[in-house]
Amino acid sequence: MDARLKHLNALRTFESAARHQSYSKAAEELFVSQAAVSQQIRQLENAIEVKLFIRTGRKMKLTQSGEKLYCSTQQALSTLIQGFNDIQCEAIEGNMTITSTQGFSSFWLMPRLYKFSILHPEISIKIVSSSDIEDLQQNHIDLAIRFSENENIKIPDNLTYVPFGQDNAYPVCSPKLAKQMQLKEPKDILNCWLIKITKASIDWPDWFVEAKIKDFQKHKMWSEVSSSDLALNAVLAGHGVALTSKALFSQYLENGLLVMPFDIKHPTVCYRFLIFDPNSAKRARIKVFTDWIKQEMADYEQG
Repeated sequence: MDARLKHLNALRTFESAARHQSYSKAAEELFVSQAAVSQQIRQLENAIEVKLFIRTGRKMKLTQSGEKLYCSTQQALSTLIQGFNDIQCEAIEGNMTITSTQGFSSFWLMPRLYKFSILHPEISIKIVSSSDIEDLQQNHIDLAIRFSENENIKIPDNLTYVPFGQDNAYPVCSPKLAKQMQLKEPKDILNCWLIKITKASIDWPDWFVEAKIKDFQKHKMWSEVSSSDLALNAVLAGHGVALTSKALFSQYLENGLLVMPFDIKHPTVCYRFLIFDPNSAKRARIKVFTDWIKQEMADYEQG
């Protein structure tokens, strides 16, 4: 056996430090001290006689050799995890970590999650907000809920996805604002502050074209936010009009806190996906949740 394999524990520490670009975050993840992480990395570098990290400010940046070893280490650990998952299958009872965007988590999933807990009190759910398709294994995530403008979504080879519906975006505002600004025709919306979401694929210009509004390029009253949950919080407070997914604000239409001044949908369709490792040791638990959320979404769409 290659003598370098005796450093497997150090390689695990190296992988964590490389992924976080931080010794302190690696220490938190591995439940050891930062000094222990630093010592293991130093011992590994001395053993293989290669510099793996250089410090840049507060971050530990990988050297070119470090990048190569990081890729190899991740592949090796993923293979080991896959091997464990292939021979293990946890019971339905236990915990499960789910990630989705801040907006979907806050405005659609969390208001309904109590229903799942009533049906399956044996499963403890943790929600983590993120908009990226992370390495689910390395970040200890069991299921990701993601969105795309396409009917398919690009994901790592070791994962699979299941579509579960689609949605469109509409303009939405408070009833007080709609009355105050006398929003009778689509062009009247140009008299309002409009809220746009940074880097969102659902943008106002495409909606203006769909609504046949002219001279929208001259509009100056914009408020920019980084996420849909911030946009909805703004309009709930009475500030302007937001353009966002109907699934996120439907509950507020029902209770009268928000209105759609114009029933004109954005031309871009948003497709939803459940992303997970089909060979996860928690696959029985994942199936229970995916079956529930698909039915819950179907009930919402029909109602």
